[in-house]
Amino acid sequence: MVAVVGAGWALVGGVAGLVVGLLVAAGLWLWSRRQGAGGDLDQADAGDVARQLPVAADLLAACIAAGAGPVVAAQAVGEALGGPFGNALARGAAEVRLGGEPGEAWRRLASLPGAGALARLLERADVSGLPAAGPVARLAADARADWARAATERARRAAVMVTAPVGLCFLPAFIAIGVAPVVIGLAGGVLGGSGG
Repeated sequence: MVAVVGAGWALVGGVAGLVVGLLVAAGLWLWSRRQGAGGDLDQADAGDVARQLPVAADLLAACIAAGAGPVVAAQAVGEALGGPFGNALARGAAEVRLGGEPGEAWRRLASLPGAGALARLLERADVSGLPAAGPVARLAADARADWARAATERARRAAVMVTAPVGLCFLPAFIAIGVAPVVIGLAGGVLGGSGG
């Protein structure tokens, strides 16, 4: 930011250059903050979608098995869940109910990470009229298994990340209490034995 202010002062000159440099630096600072916040928001949304997908698929399978159509079930589940996944589900169902093309209606849902299979399944069920309870239940089981694998992987990574700091904390104590006395005793024995 200091370089931007300095460049403004050097290019324009005087107080006007300083003001131009300050304005450009402030604009760059605001832009960089928005870019950083947008990336965090996308990651949070991806996490929300990953958590909501198994629950949504289970609820959809239950609604469809109870006799609701896929679109009606999607509308009900989407409104109940909320969040990015629920909103996309409810919006897609509303568009289909209003006469929209199923492929276009479910496109927003398909753009969410991991939700493409569910969007394709809902589109196919709407177009062909095939029963969707079984495939949605399988999708829910797959999503739960993926979530469990991801949680296990995160736990393993956490264990690895904790090992180094714990080792670094205990290593000096091990050396001071376990290794140093042995080395001192051996050194004393060697030095004492050579002199006598």
